[in-house]
Amino acid sequence: MIQTDFSQLTMDCGSWRHSLRSHRDGINSSKQQLLHVAGNNLSRNQLKDVEHFQNQFLIQLINVHDLKQAIKAHERRVSFEHSANNGDLQDETLIAHEHLLAQYQMLNETLLKLKEAFSNFLSATS
Repeated sequence: MIQTDFSQLTMDCGSWRHSLRSHRDGINSSKQQLLHVAGNNLSRNQLKDVEHFQNQFLIQLINVHDLKQAIKAHERRVSFEHSANNGDLQDETLIAHEHLLAQYQMLNETLLKLKEAFSNFLSATS
């Protein structure tokens, strides 16, 4: 077991969850914008793009939800181990934290790319 900075781990988790909530809100806002744009006179290719973005928004909302749940479960595990082991955490818990960080970073990058692609789509349809 390793003595580690419990507050840093919980701060990381809180920060990731806050960011994911912001992404979720952004996706929901984009879904509303997409509905508005879909009511316009669009080309066949633009309609395909509308369907693509609808699908991506749904998939990414699921990904955000799943990662937030994994982070919450990890946070509970960290808290339990911290309390039960006088501040010591198992190596597996720290490895899981690093794994969640990698998942968060990958999803964050995906969401930023989706946001950029959707912004370009909106510019092209206005």
